[in-house]
Amino acid sequence: MRHIGPIVTALGFLSAAAHPVTAAPLLDDKPRIAVMSAFEPEWQVLLKVLQDPQEHVVHGRRFVTGSLNGKDVVLFLSGVSMVNAAMTTQQAIDYFDITAIVFSGIAGGVDPSLSIGDVVVSAQWGQYLEAIFARETEKGTFAIPPFLDTQFPNFGMIYPNESEVVRDGSTEPEDRFWFPVDGKLLETARQVAGKVTLEKCAGADKCLSHQPKVVVGGNGVSGPAFVDNAAFREFTFKTFEAQVLDMESAATAHVAYSNGVPFIAFRSLSDLAGGGEGENEMGVFFALASANSARLVQAFLAALP
Repeated sequence: MRHIGPIVTALGFLSAAAHPVTAAPLLDDKPRIAVMSAFEPEWQVLLKVLQDPQEHVVHGRRFVTGSLNGKDVVLFLSGVSMVNAAMTTQQAIDYFDITAIVFSGIAGGVDPSLSIGDVVVSAQWGQYLEAIFARETEKGTFAIPPFLDTQFPNFGMIYPNESEVVRDGSTEPEDRFWFPVDGKLLETARQVAGKVTLEKCAGADKCLSHQPKVVVGGNGVSGPAFVDNAAFREFTFKTFEAQVLDMESAATAHVAYSNGVPFIAFRSLSDLAGGGEGENEMGVFFALASANSARLVQAFLAALP
């Protein structure tokens, strides 16, 4: 095993020499804010109000440039999942002059003090399902290998772990769990939070009994699983002090951090991730949640310098 490193290094050098790295050609040279959503209903709200739209296609993915609330933007769908989010975020950075990344979409509520329709703008995001699946040593007892460690408690066999990150300008990879949101963007979100009135009805017969609110700060987590489980929701809240969970934001935050691009995410609660009574609420309230997130994002863009 001691000889693998030098061999891999040599092969990597030869490969790099044979295939020199070149930057992707920009499809548009105007500095723009990337405004992304995970799936169709989320971005349609913003696409309808985009001015001077012009479509570009990268490997089958649509990127639409234009103006939104006085700011030059490029809108696109990440696609659902951590892999799709990471891939499309990097594509946007490679093919456009991206000055900041804004995510607008829905999420599952984790904090019991939050309700459907609320919009959360987390201060940091973690990949909480980056994990070690532990060996069961006896019934109901689990142990991770002695050469691994984790800073978090387990949920059964699942032991959350950090991610290895390589950042632009760094010489060594780092282990990191939390990816911070840009401080200036977060402050702008805080300034507009109290000025936006959110929707409470998704139709004449689909109204919430409460007025949705905006919460700025705290923690959000993301992973490659749709969560509709009360016990795991409780574990997530207790372990990470998370307010929301989704399947894209932390992956986007990871890529933004690696590239040195400011990032922020606006997530409106479409469901309670298994914490509500009866069946999952997303099928009823995803349109309402999408609209609330998009409404706050528009006010945020208008308030940016």
